[in-house]
Amino acid sequence: MDGDMESIREDRGHLRLCGPYRIKQLAMGVSPLGYQFRTKSFEVYTVAICPWAQSKIRRCYGSRTLTWQIRASTRVPRPRLHHCQERRRIWTTTNSCSTSTRDLLKTSHKIKLTEGSKMAVRLAGGLQKMVALLQRNNVKFLAIVTDCLQILAYGNQESKLIILASQGPIELVRIMRGYDYEKLLWTTSRVLKVLSVCSSNKPAIVEAGGMQALAMHLGHPSQRLVQNCLWTLRNLSDAGTKVDGLEGLLQSLVQLLGSSDVNMVTCAAGILSNLTCNNQRNKVTVCQVGGVDALVRTIVTAGDREEITEPAVCALRHLTSRHVESEMAQNAVRLNYGLQVIVKLLHPPSRWPLVKAVIGLIRNLALCQANHAPLRDHGAIHHLVRLLLRAFQDTQRVRQGTLTRNSTAANAAPTVYADGVRMEEIVEGTVGALHILARESHNRAIIRGQLVIPIFVQLLFNEIENIQRVAAGVLCELAQDKEGAEMIEQEGATAPLTELLHSRNEGVATYAAAVLFRMSEDKSQDYKKRLSMELTNSLFREDQNMWNAGDLGMGTPDLQ
Repeated sequence: MDGDMESIREDRGHLRLCGPYRIKQLAMGVSPLGYQFRTKSFEVYTVAICPWAQSKIRRCYGSRTLTWQIRASTRVPRPRLHHCQERRRIWTTTNSCSTSTRDLLKTSHKIKLTEGSKMAVRLAGGLQKMVALLQRNNVKFLAIVTDCLQILAYGNQESKLIILASQGPIELVRIMRGYDYEKLLWTTSRVLKVLSVCSSNKPAIVEAGGMQALAMHLGHPSQRLVQNCLWTLRNLSDAGTKVDGLEGLLQSLVQLLGSSDVNMVTCAAGILSNLTCNNQRNKVTVCQVGGVDALVRTIVTAGDREEITEPAVCALRHLTSRHVESEMAQNAVRLNYGLQVIVKLLHPPSRWPLVKAVIGLIRNLALCQANHAPLRDHGAIHHLVRLLLRAFQDTQRVRQGTLTRNSTAANAAPTVYADGVRMEEIVEGTVGALHILARESHNRAIIRGQLVIPIFVQLLFNEIENIQRVAAGVLCELAQDKEGAEMIEQEGATAPLTELLHSRNEGVATYAAAVLFRMSEDKSQDYKKRLSMELTNSLFREDQNMWNAGDLGMGTPDLQ
């Protein structure tokens, strides 16, 4: 026979074609008889294992039969089929001959993949059959199956959804829990990494216990396995903020912050940032295992690598607010010499996402009175004012441009973005941080000297309630001093503050009332009486317990 040839060899008593083109094994009962091929002209040839099988093959299959004795040097015609035809034939044969499933899967694994061949496998039901094969217990075979799944699922949403519908995530998580063969764990983690970017598969993996299963291998000596587990966990972590039982994972992540591998540190910081968001239990756990110290060291050593500093700062921002260990975390940042490094991150060339995270962290750190003086000494107030002026000017410039082009857009609120961050968020964050810092008298004097009170008063007219609240809050603190109260009144704040007494936002109304109350201390009795009546009508309309002059910060939620 002419054409390309392919060798045959004996393997454990079975005839096996050395290559990806064996089409069909012929057998009677459990006895192998031979193998059937097609030439490139699609003629059917049957190779009998030995002469005694020739008559049986001819009787059963009616094909021309060529007989070879088993020899390593024997060569037979090699078929020339299109990849799609080949894969369809392979997966069709798998249904009818379970004894060759493993060999056929290896054949499929070796064939060069194209989009057409992937589609052929999907159309033939190959993905469902591969997922079903995950229930086998041969680790080397499972490694081939999972590798095939990864190849087929990568970059193909349809394949990912087929795997999900076939209960693939459950089987993959079971493998990660139940085996210790490194290659199998690695190939399985690769499949999970591909699936973890799919919005449909992500919650299924988390629900199946995928995060706990992946966490089991973060201490594995195989770096490629650990890295895949970390990337997968980072993809899953935003969907796992409400998952319980992650104490072991959190401790491992804190330890990995000390790794010399930049990719591992990046992933660990990102996962910690997500898992500590609005989860008090995780916050407490991270604090108890030394997470604050580790994050500060990570920020110090990261330098200008924002892919590390941004998630690390976000994680610290979460740890310094709204849980029982938050005050300890606020002090720990200072005790680990982190304040100076954190304030420096407000400098260029830090991009706006990092700057926004640092502003929120400084605001939380200022909740600890012991941090007021160090933050002031490191120039935090000056940098916050600088950022406020820049963001405020940007928003005003865009607003004026919009109004100039369309005079009817008086109520429009144009949004200004920089690196994906809204400048209104920078305004709110900086004013909120200055509000907390203004609780200390020396800080109030510095803020008054920065000539930003006119901006605070203008922000009372802002249509965003949160900006109104922080502006009224910082004015409330500045009004504690006679100099501050006079400057606020001189900027014409009385009218907008009186209007804000009727705000639906109780925090805004409370702060406005407090500012007016403090501004009236040196006024006539008649003025105080009229103000008192106004306050009574507005503040106590719903809840008479709302007014509490001893705790004027109650309307300010901690930043996450």
